[in-house]
Amino acid sequence: MQFPQSFLFIFMLLVIACSVCESQNCTNPPKTITVSKSGKADFQTIQSAIDSVQGQNSQWIHIQISAGVYSEQVLIPMNKPCIYLEGAGSKLTSIEWSVHPNLSAAFYSQANNTIASDITFKNTLNLPISDEDANITQAVAARIHGDKCAFFNCSFLGVQDTLYDEYGRHYYRNCYIQGGIDFIFGNGQSIFEASQLYFSLGKNGPMRNGCFTAQERNSPTDSSGFVFKNCNVSGTGGQALLGRSLRAYARVIIANSFLSDVVAPEGWNARTFVGHEETITFVEAGNTGPGANMSKRVTWLKHISGVTLDQFLDISFIDKEGWTSKLPPKIFI
Repeated sequence: MQFPQSFLFIFMLLVIACSVCESQNCTNPPKTITVSKSGKADFQTIQSAIDSVQGQNSQWIHIQISAGVYSEQVLIPMNKPCIYLEGAGSKLTSIEWSVHPNLSAAFYSQANNTIASDITFKNTLNLPISDEDANITQAVAARIHGDKCAFFNCSFLGVQDTLYDEYGRHYYRNCYIQGGIDFIFGNGQSIFEASQLYFSLGKNGPMRNGCFTAQERNSPTDSSGFVFKNCNVSGTGGQALLGRSLRAYARVIIANSFLSDVVAPEGWNARTFVGHEETITFVEAGNTGPGANMSKRVTWLKHISGVTLDQFLDISFIDKEGWTSKLPPKIFI
């Protein structure tokens, strides 16, 4: 039987798509490989360990990383899902690199099902800053593009654009995120839970104002948004907005968190969308601390509660099909 050429083309695309989906189930027994700078391990660099993973991998690859500063730029390519990076603790294991703008990053994960715990991701480009007139430029510590990615007990250190939560559904728990300018940004659909957001332009840095978030939701049907729950929002060296809209439909919810006096009284900024604030969803609910005083907040701040608020705070906001329950054992607690 002969098939039309167009049918064969579509059939091949479906086969490829199905094989990719199947390979990202991460259902097979985990395989462990080790990394250590001392050489007493399978690999001496994190990138070489990642490079050893077979493309379209279908099992969790547990990469155990010993203590040390790994001065390397790390990339997890799109065709290598199901990788779990585990450090010896965020104060002991760090990935550090000085990389210039254009959205390069010290750590860049393109793959779905990327998990990391107990690691610091640091872009050293703008550090340290001591000059009041110093030129600060974009320096991304971590760029997360894949779907179904999670980070536990990790630190993200930088000054401008520290964490590029670019795209996909992500979960961050007990993480420390530090920066000064738009230092959590992107179009991710993400929950940040029990984490610390720390505004700083570096030790002994200049006294400048800044901004915590810059979300990029770009349409009313876009499911993305940043949700911060049970977090600690603090810092030093000036005041910072909780967020500003990088796109017309930006969405950020901060709930049941502590806000220090580092939070600017107005709280939020529409950026280039002044006059069209009705499309922006910035929400504060149940927060405490001196920075939670809403008497001087922007008048267009959204107010939601009950079931409407719960749909963002519940894990189902990022996980309707149960992917978090399929993470490696003892990871999702």
